[in-house]
Amino acid sequence: MLKTYSYNQLDQAKIQELTNRNTDPNNAIQDTVSAIINEVRTHGDAALKSYAVQFDKVELEKLYLDASDIEELAMGISRDQMRALEIAFQNIHQFHSYQTKRERTVETMPGVSCWRELRPIEKVGLYIPGGSAVLPSTLLMLGIPARIAGCKEIVVCSPPQNNGKINGFVAYCLKLLRIERVYLVGGAQAVAAMAFGTESIPKVNKIFGPGNQFVTKAKSLIQGITDVSIDMPAGPSEVLVIADESANPAYIAADLLAQAEHGIDSQAVLATTSTVIAEQVNEELSKQLAILPRKELAAKALDNSYIVVCDDLISCMNFSNAYAPEHLIIESDQWKSLVNKVQNAGSVFLGHLTPESAGDYASGTNHTLPTSGYARSYSGVSVDSFVKKITFQHITEQGLEQIGSTVEILAELEGLQAHKNAVSIRKKA
Repeated sequence: MLKTYSYNQLDQAKIQELTNRNTDPNNAIQDTVSAIINEVRTHGDAALKSYAVQFDKVELEKLYLDASDIEELAMGISRDQMRALEIAFQNIHQFHSYQTKRERTVETMPGVSCWRELRPIEKVGLYIPGGSAVLPSTLLMLGIPARIAGCKEIVVCSPPQNNGKINGFVAYCLKLLRIERVYLVGGAQAVAAMAFGTESIPKVNKIFGPGNQFVTKAKSLIQGITDVSIDMPAGPSEVLVIADESANPAYIAADLLAQAEHGIDSQAVLATTSTVIAEQVNEELSKQLAILPRKELAAKALDNSYIVVCDDLISCMNFSNAYAPEHLIIESDQWKSLVNKVQNAGSVFLGHLTPESAGDYASGTNHTLPTSGYARSYSGVSVDSFVKKITFQHITEQGLEQIGSTVEILAELEGLQAHKNAVSIRKKA
């Protein structure tokens, strides 16, 4: 089912070809998204309601649901489902709560003290996808660190369902997060609305959340034309599995399909040391795919996926680092020896009993991660994503004596006399 390549026979150009994804060679996506951004910027709420008809097939009288609407929808889910969301909430909160530790004050010279303090980003926008799959887990992954960070205003956008409302599971997560309004806007238009603000939707300082290629492109364009920043380029989901002879082919196939069922532009890659494992995984994919409710979507994603057969685990690791996957699963008895070899990955899942879906929902780590090779330079979402780290310093009289002449000399050699004077005038006082 999956195309198979031999790592030894791949030259650098072919590796580059295999590791490229989600490109927009003819700028078709960019042109479409640019038009949407301009329409929302110009026409505000009217544009958003028009796009709801066009893309979501629903006419909206208003673009949001308030606390009473959210409460009613949230109470429509079962107690078991509530409990599962509560456990996920608790685990995610516990993991992220350890990310706020205050840094030490450093005395770089006697009398010269420097330190950093955290300050929350005041207004953040959270985009929660709601196309072919509704993702309440994403709301937890974004809302919890935003709450821990202390963000004053949290704006949530999610596409409306065909009844003009949101999913009950998303509503229950809003209750857990104490968020009393959700905006019924999806796609690139949601990103534009949060970036510019409309009659209904407030402008934010930073936009978070995964999405399809249109959402990802909108975030990239917005960052270049406004003063609004983004968390990262987080587009279609992807996984790379490293496996050797100790791996279970059924587990591997299940992990590959778990990503493939996200959508047709997702990608699932296997790097293995065993041709036998490769063959068995293909057999398992056929069996498991046949009974999936989303098998049509998953099958199309698998058409864009592949297997790379390597001589050893180090070669598998080298290919993985070149690919820089959003999710990396190491299904080998030797996983401990590979941990320090991981250079580029969004989130890593170690051993035979650690499926990526555990991280998607409830282990505690964040599932909003860099895709499309951006794991080479970006981290996943954390509390750090929702704060600014401001540096402070204080210099005493002793400190000025210690550091003053150094600053004067450096300012003078750069030809910046006023910089020098700012020190000299204090030394004379």
